[in-house]
Amino acid sequence: MIAYITVGADDIKRAERFYSAFLPDLGYRLEKYHGDLSYALPEIPGRSPSLPEFYVKSPFDGRPASAGNGTMVAFEARNQQQVSDLYAAALAAGGIDEGQPGFRASYGPDFFVGYLRDPQGNKIALFSSDPNEPGRDG
Repeated sequence: MIAYITVGADDIKRAERFYSAFLPDLGYRLEKYHGDLSYALPEIPGRSPSLPEFYVKSPFDGRPASAGNGTMVAFEARNQQQVSDLYAAALAAGGIDEGQPGFRASYGPDFFVGYLRDPQGNKIALFSSDPNEPGRDG
């Protein structure tokens, strides 16, 4: 089980603007710790914490942050409309388009996804795969 995911950022304020444009709508709450950002899903009493948490931090080695080639973090939305809405909010908050929301021929007929990059260049996917919504072929 993945416990947390961390991406680096040189400008934490820009990163906060970007990630706070859509993560709260997916249920994540923001906590700041030593100037870094920690986004976590709410804990339910009597249950294990919801994982994974998502962290945005300045690199520990003091060198500039860089995005990994082939590295991507995907966040699941409730439905296709939320994918589109959060994608637009993330772009307006400094994100960079990497593929507008829609279906992709190489994925299943219900997989609706939008791709973007955060201000640091980290690749992010917002997706929904609800079989109760119209699919690619429908």
